[in-house]
Parts: sequence; structure tokens; C-alpha cells
Amino acid sequence: MADRKKVTIRTLFTKAKQKEPLSWLTCYDYPTASFQEEAGVDMILVGDSLGMTMLGYDSTLPVTMDDMIRHTQAVRRGAPTAFLIGDMPYMSYQPSVESAIRNAGRFMAEASCDAIKLEGGSEIVSRVAGIRAAGIPVVGHLGLTPQSVAALGGFRVQGRGAGQAKQIIDDAKAIEEAGAFAILLEMVPDRVCKIITERAEDCLILSLGSGPHAHGQLLIYHDMFGLYPNFKPRMAKVFGDAGKVILEGLQEYHNEVKDKTFPQPENWFTMKDEEYDELMELLE
Repeated sequence: MADRKKVTIRTLFTKAKQKEPLSWLTCYDYPTASFQEEAGVDMILVGDSLGMTMLGYDSTLPVTMDDMIRHTQAVRRGAPTAFLIGDMPYMSYQPSVESAIRNAGRFMAEASCDAIKLEGGSEIVSRVAGIRAAGIPVVGHLGLTPQSVAALGGFRVQGRGAGQAKQIIDDAKAIEEAGAFAILLEMVPDRVCKIITERAEDCLILSLGSGPHAHGQLLIYHDMFGLYPNFKPRMAKVFGDAGKVILEGLQEYHNEVKDKTFPQPENWFTMKDEEYDELMELLE
């Protein structure tokens, strides 16, 4: 979409006001970003999930700020008009407000982000407020927060019980009041998501496995195309089994190399006979 205007916070709120759901995808590299830009995706998240999908870690915890910056730079080059959000990795904001502001600033200055995202509830209100006071737009993240998955008891739906649901609702309001312009709800019951969305006054609510009542939806790119075989979450719809196509192509290539049906003459380069004869004379 070469003629699309830059998507801004104002663009997102205008769409939400007009009841147009926002589309949001994760992305970690230039070619994928180019496809998402062409498809017209509103928002792109360079998630710390790249630790698992791109770097092969068992969790998001080993991901560093340098990892995030390098991948986010690549995505921005591929998607110049999408609203780009950088995901604050583990321990980039937890130690102090100062570290949170400094690392959030790196996303903006080094990767041309439009906003940053960080996980947590009331305990990170000071970080949200500090980053926002520094002029950096903030997206919150509640429900299943991968950086705290051990404390949450694994990859499980959060907020099914009334007490925990009330805590998530309270956290959402606290983060909004601290200055977040948007909040991602991951694996939260749909009715809890609906309550939070209805109570949001100046904040966009995005859903990842949390139902249709939010202002928009997020999916993990690798989940929606079958590109991460280690884990297939219920909330992900497979829009195309690219993983199967790629695997079959790899197997076919391997077999053709082994049985010498690849390469064929159309797959290599040659030289004119007279040049070859002259070469042989030179070698003699």
C-alpha cells in the first residue's frame, strides 16, 4: 500500500470511534513486514516472542534490548506506514523508572517506533507514567503475560475466577489512568474483555484470544501460518498452512539433490565455447 498515509494514534482512535476493528500482527523481519504493509495491517508488534519464533529459545526471557532493536529496525524498513510497537523485553523496565524510560527511548530513537509495550498491572504504573511523561506512547499488556508465565502457573487463561477477573479490570483502569493509550488483553475471558472495553474512556483495548468485544485483534504471525510447530495455541486461527508448504518444498529439494534431478541446465550458468577453448589454452 504505497499510497497509504502513516498510521498514527489519531488514526487508530478514529477507526475505533467509527467501529472499525483494528488489525494487529506480530512481525520480526523485513520481508514479512513488507507483506503486512502491502496487506494494509493497521498495527505491527515486534514482540519479544521473537525469542521463541526466531531465536529458538524456550521462552521470551533471554531476549535482549539489542535483539529487539535489530529486529524492530528491519520491520520498520519493511513497513514504513504501519503503526509500529516495540515490545520491552524482560528486565528492560522492571528495575527502575529510569531504565524503563531509557530503553523505551531506544525503541523510538534507534528503530523509529510509534509506541512501546510492557507487561504488568498496578505494579508497573510508575513505569507507564514515567515513559508517558517522557513523551513516549505506551501500550499495556494484561492477562497472560509471558514474562511472568512461571508465576502465573504456565500458559493458562487468566481471569476465569471472579477475584482474578476483578484484579485484571482494576489493573486495566490503573494502567489507563497512568497514561497508556492502549492495552492488550491476552487469554482473558471474553466477558471480562467486554467489561474492560466498555469502561475504557480514552484507551484502546486489543484482544489476543480474549474475544470479539475489543477495539481490535492481535495474532502471532507464526501461529496463523503454521510456522512455529512447537506450540499451537487455541486462540490462533491458521489462515494458511505455510509451514506445510515450506516443509514439503524442503523435502523435495533434498530428494532432488540426492537423486541428481536438481539442478537442471536452466538452473546453472555456462560460457561460450570459444571462451572455454581460450581458457583451456591459457591453462596449458
